[in-house]
Formats: sequence, structure tokens, C-alpha cells
Amino acid sequence: MTFRLLPEWHQQDAVMLTWPHKDTDWAPNLSAVENVYVELSQLISKRQKLVIVADNESLKQAIKERLTQHEANLDNIIFVDAPCNDTWARDHGPLTLSNGEQLKALDCQFTAWGGKYQADKDNAINGHLFAQALNKNALTAKSDFILEGGAIEINEHGVLLSTRACVHNKNRNNELSADEIDSTLASLLGAQKILWLNHGYLAGDDTDSHIDTLVRFAPNNTLVYVRCDDPEDEHYQELGKMADELVTLRGTQGEAYELIALPWPKAAYNDEGDRLPATYANYLIINDAVLVPTYNDEHDQVALSQVAKAYPGREIIGVDCRALIEQFGSLHCITMQLPQGFLEN
Repeated sequence: MTFRLLPEWHQQDAVMLTWPHKDTDWAPNLSAVENVYVELSQLISKRQKLVIVADNESLKQAIKERLTQHEANLDNIIFVDAPCNDTWARDHGPLTLSNGEQLKALDCQFTAWGGKYQADKDNAINGHLFAQALNKNALTAKSDFILEGGAIEINEHGVLLSTRACVHNKNRNNELSADEIDSTLASLLGAQKILWLNHGYLAGDDTDSHIDTLVRFAPNNTLVYVRCDDPEDEHYQELGKMADELVTLRGTQGEAYELIALPWPKAAYNDEGDRLPATYANYLIINDAVLVPTYNDEHDQVALSQVAKAYPGREIIGVDCRALIEQFGSLHCITMQLPQGFLEN
């Protein structure tokens, strides 16, 4: 059978975090962002295992002490020793495929969104992860194709969703034609069909319009998307065009998708006046729960209620992510799910 990328709501062994440290871009607000990582560690380790990538031994010991103080379940936490440039596990982490009987962990090239930042250490993390934690019965594959996990969404029918602005960007795989990129993507991930969006972006986003900031697949042919209802906002027209595109998308049997709109948080800025990419779409699905970024915004509660419609039966938990957007990402961006069977028992 064909190996196919698993949807995020597939049962998981663990979630992977790459922990921030003083030599990352998080240095100016390290304490605040570590608080978010500690909260995530508590929430995740109560429900499943957590894999933490630690840059060095002293950092690993400091993390253990911090998590012990905050009563995280250390029995459910696995440490992987690997140097790192930064912490965006969604994009440097592995993509996991299954053929129904066996898993395959795919390691694509990570270039920090088209060479915007240093990424040599992050691009090597999956090798350390596979050597230290991967189930011996799982296969591994390495590809020269440049691809970040935040750039793609897939559902249970093998339909892949992405944005042309990212995957077709000339700063990635520029030696390939658009058709070659599409065929490579389908072959690598076992996609039955690829749906492309031509519209949608977030100001302050370094990723060239990652899909996980804009639109997310949910079970049962559902799409959860961000909607801007403020005509004075710079995103209004572009996200309106994206919403129009979503109405036209069709699944493998020609079916339309149920659409669930997420509210638009008020504009957030850093001290330099740069707009930050606050989005409710950047949520994380774990076993029996969905962790949703919040921003101390009047729309937070509506966002939680809308996400609950897409994932009935799961607990919906808000996580304050104001510290994360200071580095132009949010909750989903710093995590990567590792499906059931990924870890060595």
C-alpha cells in the first residue's frame, strides 16, 4: 500500500518541542516564552508523551528542574540531545506517513523559509531524533525537497492543502517547475489530490503564507479558516478572496467542504511597530484535546467555541501565545505531532 502523510488528528505517541535557549532569537523575551513552553509541557504530558529537543546538557537539566517545579509528568517526557538554531519544530520536524501497517518518518530539507535565517543545526535535528527515539520498526526517508510542515495540511482522504505563495516560491526548490513541484509533493506525501490557494497572508509572517496560519483541515470534510471582518484592516480584501476560493474547493468525490470561520483578533504590534501574526488557526491537535492560541483579545472565547465545532468530543484549551508571536509564529509553529507507533517503546 502507498505511504501517505497522516492527518494531525490521527492518534499520537507524542508531540515534539525544540526548547528555546539564550542563543536563539528568543533571548530578549526568553523568560516569557519559556513560560509558554512549560504550560504546553504540562498540558501535553498529562495526555501523552512529550519529546523535548535540548541544545545541550545544561539546558536539559534546567528544563527538567523547571518542569519538576511545575509538576509536569516527567515520566511522559523524552529528551533528545541535538543542537539547534531556533525552535520551530513544525517546520524542521519530521513528516510521518503510514501505509496502514508501518510508519515512515520523512526528513525534508529545512532552509528557514527560503534562507531567511541560519538553519544548519535545525536541518540536522531529525537525524538525532531518529537515532535516539524512533521505533526500530519504522522506516526513514530523506529528501532534498525543501518543505516545512507548516506549509501543508492533509485530511483523512489524502487531500493535501497548501498555498502557492509558499510552496511555489522561488526561494524554495527553484530548480523545479511548478508541475514538477506538484508531482514531487504528491509522490513524497502520498496525496490523492492537491488543493492550492492563491490568496491569503498574514502581516509579520516570515513563512511566505504557511497554510497553518490561514486554513486547517478538520475531520469529516471540514475546513477551519481565518476571516477578517474589518474593512479597514489591510487583510480584508485578500482574506475575502481566500474565503471565496474555499467555497469552490472540492474533495476526492467532488464534495464541497463545510466551512467554519475563526474570528479576527485585534492587530498586535511589537515595540518596533511591526505587526505580529496573531491567528487562531495556529492551534495544535493532541489526543482528546485541541490547544488553541489566545491573545488576551475579546475574540478569544469565540475562537475557542468555533474550534470546538470542528473537533467534537475533544477538550478545547486556550493557551496565551502573546509571547510566541513576538518571534512571528504561534502555537502550532513550535510543535510537531509524532503519530502512534513513532516512538521506541
